[in-house]
Amino acid sequence: MPFDETLATRVRAELKSIREVEERRMFGGLIFMVNGNMAAGIRRADLIVRVGPSASDAALERPGARVFDLTGRPMKAWVLVAAQAVAGKRELRDWVGLGVDFARSLPKK
Repeated sequence: MPFDETLATRVRAELKSIREVEERRMFGGLIFMVNGNMAAGIRRADLIVRVGPSASDAALERPGARVFDLTGRPMKAWVLVAAQAVAGKRELRDWVGLGVDFARSLPKK
């Protein structure tokens, strides 16, 4: 199943003012990179967010969030967010912002 193009368009709109954003096909979907570091993405209808190890537990407590696990080996510091949990502009902005903040905290690649 391809990724949700409508969600991709919405994420692009959230990232339009950020320099050095790059898109790549990955995880069977689309990933957005900031300064060469993965920040967020889309897999099917879900948002993927790289929140970092210290924010993982808190992120997983938020509505619609679950562990990012494609292979039976959960990816720490990443969450999948259900489409309905990012249906609103504010919710999407908050989630994408978490990913951008973490990507910016890493050294540029």
